[in-house]
Amino acid sequence: MPGHPVDTLGRPMRDLRVSVTDRCNFRCRYCMPREVFGADYPFLPRRELLTFEEITRLAGIFAGLGVGKVRLTGGEPLLRRDLDRLVAMLAAVPGVEDLTMTTNGALLARHAAALAAAGLHRVTVSLDSLDDAIFGAGNDSPVPVARVLEGIEAAAAAGLTPVKVNVVVRRGVNESEVAALARRFKGSGHIVRYIEYMDVGHSNGWRLEHVVPAAEVLAAIDAEMPLEAIPANYPGEVARRFRYRDGSGEIGVVASVTRPFCGGCTRARLSADGKLFTCLFATSGHDLRALVRGEATDADIAAALTAVWEARADRYSEIRSADTLGLPKVEMSYIGG
Repeated sequence: MPGHPVDTLGRPMRDLRVSVTDRCNFRCRYCMPREVFGADYPFLPRRELLTFEEITRLAGIFAGLGVGKVRLTGGEPLLRRDLDRLVAMLAAVPGVEDLTMTTNGALLARHAAALAAAGLHRVTVSLDSLDDAIFGAGNDSPVPVARVLEGIEAAAAAGLTPVKVNVVVRRGVNESEVAALARRFKGSGHIVRYIEYMDVGHSNGWRLEHVVPAAEVLAAIDAEMPLEAIPANYPGEVARRFRYRDGSGEIGVVASVTRPFCGGCTRARLSADGKLFTCLFATSGHDLRALVRGEATDADIAAALTAVWEARADRYSEIRSADTLGLPKVEMSYIGG
């Protein structure tokens, strides 16, 4: 097999995000607006999805190229039946040291214990508001906040810690919730991460004036709960970390619009139907399913992955401009966040 590849900007491949389904039980305005993803939307048929065995085979090949962290995403990954079986298979892959999942939390309470028993290490839960009206308006779903909070606590009880709580902050929608969310989870051991609203995909109607800069988020929290910056956990960590000065925990901010971090990006993304994407803002992917379902050996696939990665030059967030906003980018629900 080839060695560990680096791209044209010297970035290694360290993280793999695996979308296990393009379906979701929410219709968040910034990801899957209902007017686009309605009842007649052509989601992927099951036969086109990678099987658990195919995902595990690819994960092993990625691990051989230097990937140590695998994150399961969607859509909503808990809509994929028997997901704990896939977790157990991936947990047994040599080289996979960190196995995590991102979820909207609506189904987490019923699955957390099984996922932990299968070998999942941590979960990240999306929660944009503690107010049911704001929450429901944002995700166009009848699921109450209480159900997501129940999922977070079930995950913590199962040992899937620290639980990270992702908050996408949008101007005029939920910026008033910033301090309330910090207050709710301060001292809990959970880590709230505030994410600048991004122009992912082609359906969310993104505009720059909808972005609440991370600096504004930090100022709102610091005014009530004083913060201080702390170092990253590892090179390439996307969230900038801050801890409460009273020692009661930490938060993070993901500022990909106002402070792009393309230079440290080590993420590869695998869609549910087996396409490799080298950027969240990619316009096209590379078909790995054809290789997996063909006669390609593991060495053949590793060589193909290496060629793709070594040609990688993505740095969308650093060059974001009027010229890039109209590009036909792949939807976030298809490749995961």
